[in-house]
Amino acid sequence: MTTYTALPLPATAHKELCATDDAGRPAAPFTAREDGVPLDAVGSPLRCCLRDVRAGERVALVSYAPLRRWADATGAQPGAYDEQGPVFVHAEPCGGPDAAAGRYPAVRAGALRVLRRYNARGEIVGGRLLEVPGDAPAAFDAALGEAFADPEVALVHVRAVEYGCFHFEVRRP
Repeated sequence: MTTYTALPLPATAHKELCATDDAGRPAAPFTAREDGVPLDAVGSPLRCCLRDVRAGERVALVSYAPLRRWADATGAQPGAYDEQGPVFVHAEPCGGPDAAAGRYPAVRAGALRVLRRYNARGEIVGGRLLEVPGDAPAAFDAALGEAFADPEVALVHVRAVEYGCFHFEVRRP
């Protein structure tokens, strides 16, 4: 079985988003609080290090366009498939995921995810709905194996169904 790696947003993108997000707005960092003031963030996933926001951390909710940034680096032309959406990031560089963490970000059983498949041109070439079971790593391995069985698939974006938020990216091994 191939081992897939969940990729956080790149460090360069993180640094840029902490200044100005992909919608052109300045970042507005805040301290995450248990009471949800100024924004309910505790427990939300951080895309810079692939773990949940903890109380007391400085974070920002920014607009992120992962396919656009990938396309800029590869020369792809996603056209209408380019999209942006809200993600939480640390307000300062954080060093990325913990090497001791699992291969996929923690997710509760029953969460709904869509795995969108993109080709090398940045076009959507398929997708799959995944209701996360108790054994999330096995389910993601199977869904990603299914995606990469198609030789046209260059990368997969995992997003929340409820809000459409980007969670992580997996590239062809």
